[in-house]
Amino acid sequence: MLIDFAGQVVIVSGGGRGIGRGLVERFHAENATVVALDLDFAEPIDGVRTIRCDVTDTGSVNDAIAAVEQEFGRIDVLVNNAGINVEGAVESLDPERWRACFDVNVFGVFALSRAVIPAMKRAGRGRIINAASFAAIIPSVGAAAYGASKAAVVQFTRVLASELGPWNITVNAYAPGMIPTAMNGFADMAVDRQERLLDTLSLRRWERPEDVADLVCFLASDYAGYITGALVDVSGGKFATQMPSLGYDRAAL
Repeated sequence: MLIDFAGQVVIVSGGGRGIGRGLVERFHAENATVVALDLDFAEPIDGVRTIRCDVTDTGSVNDAIAAVEQEFGRIDVLVNNAGINVEGAVESLDPERWRACFDVNVFGVFALSRAVIPAMKRAGRGRIINAASFAAIIPSVGAAAYGASKAAVVQFTRVLASELGPWNITVNAYAPGMIPTAMNGFADMAVDRQERLLDTLSLRRWERPEDVADLVCFLASDYAGYITGALVDVSGGKFATQMPSLGYDRAAL
């Protein structure tokens, strides 16, 4: 299967770092014209158009999308990757932190999706791909804001998929599992805690940005033209069974 995005314009929000940067680099490697949106870019990304954009600000979003249309004349794929994590027990959680989580994780998805729809409708095709999380399937204690925001992304994805189906625009979400990043600090945890987390996976290794990029590129391609309104789990089989580690125990016997 050869996936080639030559001639297509792909926008990735939160594209300056972490998973977003990995997505940007993959789409660029697949010959797409890539536009990375972020609040700032600590390091340049060769061959990629970068635009400063605050996804929580409608004016900033509309200006960014207008700039892309003016420069490239089309928008084929939007990956709503930008997101933040907010932790804290509900009883003590600062309401402003709750709002910030929803502003970035939910409103940002809404604002960017809304902004690209006219261009995709004119073209009669398009792909909108939204970052959910395994937390939208099984949330964590102390992370109500994050889990609720990602569950909201899933429902938004389903509704938008049906609204845009008549224009051959697909809308899907993906649910990554455990990728060590600066946001979650998995790689810096004590070894015994890392082992407990890895025991929840059917594929017992930390997820890599490339694992997410493989899926997102597929969903953006023509091969996924009949997939829409879906949440695709790309977590390495996290909690596929009650105790995935038993598979490794049996294999060792």
